[in-house]
Amino acid sequence: MGWSEANIPPQSGKLFVITGTGGLGLEDARALVKRQAKVVLAGRSAAKGYDALARIRAETPSADIVFEELDLASLASVEAFAARMLAASTPIDVLINNAGVAIIKDRRETQDGFELQLGTNYLGHFALTMRLMPLLLQATAPRVVSLSSTTHKMGKINFEDLQLEKSYSGSRAYAQSKLAMLMFALELDRRARESGAKLMSVAAHPGIASTELMNNGPAGRPVMQFFSHLIERMLGQTGADGALPALRAATAPDVTGGEYYGPKGFLEAAGPPEFASISRKAKDDGARRRLWEMSARLTGLVPAISAGT
Repeated sequence: MGWSEANIPPQSGKLFVITGTGGLGLEDARALVKRQAKVVLAGRSAAKGYDALARIRAETPSADIVFEELDLASLASVEAFAARMLAASTPIDVLINNAGVAIIKDRRETQDGFELQLGTNYLGHFALTMRLMPLLLQATAPRVVSLSSTTHKMGKINFEDLQLEKSYSGSRAYAQSKLAMLMFALELDRRARESGAKLMSVAAHPGIASTELMNNGPAGRPVMQFFSHLIERMLGQTGADGALPALRAATAPDVTGGEYYGPKGFLEAAGPPEFASISRKAKDDGARRRLWEMSARLTGLVPAISAGT
């Protein structure tokens, strides 16, 4: 038997911050409150957020969960969310960087002028992690779990045109953002180790899971959605199963940091969570350092964990 939701240890007294109110974020929260975790579910849509809370509480009436507004496509929103969390002064045990948008046909920008997929999927989470770092470092054994994708293997960090202003492709932008997320997870873990911080950084991907990701762009593409749903039915798994790699990364006692979890099955599309394959590009130490430094400049943040710079 592979690792399943039944393997999640009791989480009483632990605070989890999860980005994304639907799909995998909802499934993460649903599973964690059953183990007595405290959860802050953060997303840009209040309507979706409170609907998620209602669904979770219908299943687990005792759930200790709240919704907070957070738009990862806005550094001001990230700062405001973090300020509310810092004002509460509650240590964060686990941050799950989950939310995202996918394969947007036409190039669009965040409020800060970043290409939308890179800005939402990666730079928003980079800024969020850095701003919440004081609360993470106050926890006994903090973890940051960052969601990547098997498409990271097709990605390339275009350092000369990071915002893809010269040449844009929705699929290329998505792959770049997911490669960036995996590189960030690995680099954060390395820096935490070198600085002596107790934080562990872990990455995960859901395989092919039935979620709302393909609908999260500004304009849904019916043809892309059709083929996406067809592939999900043929090779994929449920959203609950797709959440298992992140849940294992977030809660399993044998996690040591720097790992990457994904489904064990064919093409890592479905199956119980195990170690996933990491591309050579994601293992490039020099590229990871360069991306980290560029991300710090773009977001205007000085990372609290800075060893190895």
